[in-house]
Amino acid sequence: MVRLSIFPLAGALLFPRAHLPLHIFEPRYRALVSDAMARDRRIGMIQPRGEGARPPLFEVGCVGHIIDVQALEDGRFNLILEGRTRFRMLRELDVATPFRQIEADTDSFAADAGDAGTLAMMLRADIEREARRFAEQRGYVIDWDAVSRLDDESLVSAVAQVAPFDVATKQALLEASGLAERAELVAQLLRFFRLGDNEEGGTLQ
Repeated sequence: MVRLSIFPLAGALLFPRAHLPLHIFEPRYRALVSDAMARDRRIGMIQPRGEGARPPLFEVGCVGHIIDVQALEDGRFNLILEGRTRFRMLRELDVATPFRQIEADTDSFAADAGDAGTLAMMLRADIEREARRFAEQRGYVIDWDAVSRLDDESLVSAVAQVAPFDVATKQALLEASGLAERAELVAQLLRFFRLGDNEEGGTLQ
């Protein structure tokens, strides 16, 4: 069981070994970054289930380690988090800090520390094909040569991070049990959204 200071942010997914750039401007999260820099550089990224000053949270998030930080003169920060392991929130703590803190379990995600493995060639090709179709349909400009050089895990994490899926869908990607399951889900989602099956704004279940 670990104690984590958390940054609830909808749509901002962090996966083990992936990077997440953040611009920190709210006073409570400036305090969070200052506290993390004075201790262990860890921040727990987690998605809220709603809006407001203190929304309920999803149970699963990812521990990020601050690998680069730029402190700006007005108190804001630019930083880059590197994902270490996912966690499951056990309970929220009653604290005096302006930022929220939780107790969390990381043992159930021990596999996150190991090699993610590789994808079957057909699945890798399916993701690249669907990502290209999805991007072209929406007029996104992508360096596909650079995409083709990404390893399998980086490709899947990058698509999951940047694709404009809703919060619940992104949470499903975070909670996928491993690389292959997440990759299958990414390919299905890209195909689903491209074909416009969510015209009424529904969420995949």
